Amino acid sequence: MTTTTFTAPAEARLAVARHVADAVLFEGYVLYPYRASAAKNRLRWQFGVLVPPSWTATDAEHDFQHTELLMEPRRGAVLSVEVRFLHARRRTVQRALPGGGFGTVGELRLEDRVIVPWDEGREERVRLAVPVEELSGPGTVVPFDRPAGEETEPVTDAGGTVVGRLVRRHEAVEGVLRLSASPLDGPYATQRLSVVVENTGEWLPEEGADRDAALSRSLVATHTLLHLDSGRFLSLTDPPEWARGAAAACRNLHTWPVLAGEPDSRDLVLSSPIILEDHPAIAPESPGALYDATEIDEILALRTAALTDEEKREARGTDDRAAAVIELTDSMPAEVLERLHGAVRGLREVTAPAPPVSGDAEGGLVRPDTPWWDPGADASVDPAHDHVLVDGREVRAGSRVVLRPRLRHTDAQDLFLTGRSALVEAVLHDVDGGVHIAVTVEDDPGADIRREQGRYLYFQPDEIDVEVP
Repeated sequence: MTTTTFTAPAEARLAVARHVADAVLFEGYVLYPYRASAAKNRLRWQFGVLVPPSWTATDAEHDFQHTELLMEPRRGAVLSVEVRFLHARRRTVQRALPGGGFGTVGELRLEDRVIVPWDEGREERVRLAVPVEELSGPGTVVPFDRPAGEETEPVTDAGGTVVGRLVRRHEAVEGVLRLSASPLDGPYATQRLSVVVENTGEWLPEEGADRDAALSRSLVATHTLLHLDSGRFLSLTDPPEWARGAAAACRNLHTWPVLAGEPDSRDLVLSSPIILEDHPAIAPESPGALYDATEIDEILALRTAALTDEEKREARGTDDRAAAVIELTDSMPAEVLERLHGAVRGLREVTAPAPPVSGDAEGGLVRPDTPWWDPGADASVDPAHDHVLVDGREVRAGSRVVLRPRLRHTDAQDLFLTGRSALVEAVLHDVDGGVHIAVTVEDDPGADIRREQGRYLYFQPDEIDVEVP
């Protein structure tokens, strides 16, 4: 029987996935320098925005997300679904008037912060637990809505005197969650699960309405968490060989499902508007959420610490989450900051002992103790002796060529070298299979110095002509 109540085990498992899901929910919520006045914070809500259907006809945003994935439920399995999104609330600032009442202002300056108008986001959830057997046929359809409303919050100074208030208004949003499942053909007990989240709001934009008007009636940063209490989900990124065709046929629009939770778990899925790999995780070194798209914690922490006192006052007044970032960086111990400088993961696999290779460097072989990052570790590569075929002729160190640079490979400066003769110093192969020919220009007066320092010019095979001896 369908219910909105989750079992304790399902709650515990979904809590594991929410750690990463919270990062999705607030990705880009407020960007450095965490002030409402910053240009980058004037265009808000970039991920997972489901706008009212009437708005999709006039803009390039969408009113739905469609997730499809494969699952192998056991008999009696229950699927727990949690759709999460932000409901935008427009915050205006009002100052207390001497004669009573309040008047709207552009800012309210307090000793510790400067409060300005801002669009906040309140987390909303749509929860559903349904036996998998009920998803066959037409499936399950769950309408949901959040009514419009208004809230006020007094603002007091250091002495406790009311100096103003915040007025938060939010518009109504409506949506629907559609779930269905169908068995795949074949010997495996596999089903294709479909999850659709749709904005069904009936708002009709007035002439001249902008994106901000649509955003107040949108589902923002929308994503879905799924838990199967008995059975498993299959990865769409790396499915079993027998399921590759079925996985490739899954239709995912404006969202992408990945396995969530621990690396060996298969009972959780996060379907996110941000493309992730299976089993995504927050770096353990991260001291807290910085809400900045593709955030790099050390750089953001240092930059935030360098903000002026006035900039920090405005950030504190912009949003509670921005204020928390300021407090986090101002109070961060040195050992925590040092931890952000970088981490090597999986070093043991990269540096696993290689089979001993005998021989000497002149023969292109490597000593057993050559570190993995040393170019000499690859005995199959020898720039001083390697060659490449150009127009059927070998080009190697010592060959003479004529340069024919092309803009698609290089910059305009190299075009001045067109037709110049050059001496090949080395033929190099990169890890992607590309070939690069290192040369020195023959009539360059600094060629000897370049050669001694190993500072060459590099061209690709189709950018040279071979000189006939």
